[in-house]
Amino acid sequence: MLNKFPLWKNLLVIVVVILSTIYAIPNLFGEDPAVQVSGKKGIDVVQSVVTDLEKKVNDSGIKIKKTELEKGQLLMRFFNETDQLKAKDIISDALGESYSVAINLASSTPKFLSAIGAGPLKLGLDLRGGVHFLEEIDMNTAMGKAREQLVQDCRSILKDNKIRRASVRDVNGTVTVAFASEEDRAKGESEFRSKIPGIVFNDYDQDEKFYSQISLTDARIQELKTSAVEQNITIIRNRVNELGVAEPLVQRQGADRIVIELPGIQDTARAKEILGTTATLEFRLVDKSADLSSAEAASQSANPNVEYLTTAEGRVVALDKHVILTGDHITDANSGFDEYGRPQVNIKLDSAGGSKMSNFTKDHVGAMMATVFIEQKATKNKRPDGSTIFETHKTVANMATIQSQLGSSFRITGISNPTEAHNLALVLRAGALIAPIQIVEERTIGPSLGQQNIDSGVRAMVVGMGLTLVFMAVYYSVFGIIADIALLCNLVFLVGIMSIIPGAVMTMPGIAGIVLTMGMAIDANVLIYERIREELERGVNVQNAIDIGYGRAFVTILDSNLTTLATALVLFAVGTGAVKGFALVLMIGILCSLFTAITVSRAIVNALYGGKKNLKKLPI
Repeated sequence: MLNKFPLWKNLLVIVVVILSTIYAIPNLFGEDPAVQVSGKKGIDVVQSVVTDLEKKVNDSGIKIKKTELEKGQLLMRFFNETDQLKAKDIISDALGESYSVAINLASSTPKFLSAIGAGPLKLGLDLRGGVHFLEEIDMNTAMGKAREQLVQDCRSILKDNKIRRASVRDVNGTVTVAFASEEDRAKGESEFRSKIPGIVFNDYDQDEKFYSQISLTDARIQELKTSAVEQNITIIRNRVNELGVAEPLVQRQGADRIVIELPGIQDTARAKEILGTTATLEFRLVDKSADLSSAEAASQSANPNVEYLTTAEGRVVALDKHVILTGDHITDANSGFDEYGRPQVNIKLDSAGGSKMSNFTKDHVGAMMATVFIEQKATKNKRPDGSTIFETHKTVANMATIQSQLGSSFRITGISNPTEAHNLALVLRAGALIAPIQIVEERTIGPSLGQQNIDSGVRAMVVGMGLTLVFMAVYYSVFGIIADIALLCNLVFLVGIMSIIPGAVMTMPGIAGIVLTMGMAIDANVLIYERIREELERGVNVQNAIDIGYGRAFVTILDSNLTTLATALVLFAVGTGAVKGFALVLMIGILCSLFTAITVSRAIVNALYGGKKNLKKLPI
């Protein structure tokens, strides 16, 4: 029968409307200012800690709205931002450095909706719900690493060229090489100059030894500092991607600072821990002959080629200072379990790292190799220039006998729990920071600014849609009301889809995309209705006019929307930040408007007027 949908198509429209409404409803619920607490290195927040924190917060006169403890993480909700900020300081002071404390905006979506994956739109920083970090790079440590590398390069060059030398050491920030003769010094400096860029020499003789002080040029130092910032930015971007944050902003600010904005992030405590972690690995040979049973005994040793470190169990072991391989060569790392169910991290190396590991282990089968986990932690002490002093913490993660020649893939074990293994794998996979960083500023966008942006955007959308709805109802009568219903369905579809897309964030450009989509959606109905009017004026009967109006206008609507969709695809592919957000909303909006204009509105028209043979006039 003409203008009658089959049952399946009507059911499809009903199901889509219901599902979209369910997933759009969470946006009607607000967000609570909250403080989120997560344990570091796999430590869980337990109920006794929660009870103690609740007592401290209540004793300070702050009213807690709700406390939630799930999967070892605490979420404490408050009634306003003022209480939230005060409570954060109280909780931070009470817990110390074993826990990560961060402010957050927690969704108030009912649990029955959350259980089916329904949640509100994540709002960008220009609205509300994101977090802003300002991180400072410790350039002194970066330069220290550069000098350590210079020492290792010098030793390798002298060894490869069989040049005699007494020592290669970093003395007060200057690499000093002691040669056995002046001829050896001249040969060594020639090799250094050809293989190490950006160095200058200062020679002197003392106690029948021939010394060469090697320093980096100012240009080389500036190049290394710039490289440290750029590499840290790249690594932080990788870590942000691991966190699943959409439309992040990571950019340089000044000489040694990085701005990070994470819109719509939910787990700010974990973000703070991951972004601020400066962790890497070193693989070194265990010196069994120098193995000691106590730190006191180790402190009395004067062996310059051995470093004494402790294991997780507190045992002191002696390691060769020569580093076999660093974490810079790690290309992939993932956590898992060994054959005994113990946590482990599986590591893959790049070709250069695989070659180094292969060559070393080939010659040292039967020896013990240690995996050293290195962290840089900020202290409360400051340098004269105001920068933070970082401390290096080295721990022997595991020791294992080299059973055979290793390649580009191997594993490390001896990790205490799966959470620690997972976080270590994430940090190593995303890359080890070139220099330690400290979060010097953490804040969410001010609620007044965000709310003002939200109110302005919503007001623009409401006014625009209101005028459109009134115009359509007046100009096209009942059919105009049908178009209005389809337009509202379009908005519900768009919001529902945006709410379930992982990582999608709504920003002000996204709101502009919604407003533009609403205008384009109503255009499709106007084309259809005008075509129906033309057919009626030509004397075509009502049923045929409806069928022709929807059928022939479809091609025009499809053509116009496809060109816009292609433009949006290009914007999404090449754009960044706000441009990409606008393009995403536009693409989803176009697809929704095609469905609502052609299918939803016609389903309503068919239900009201389809199949009525005696119908002589349409209210259009």
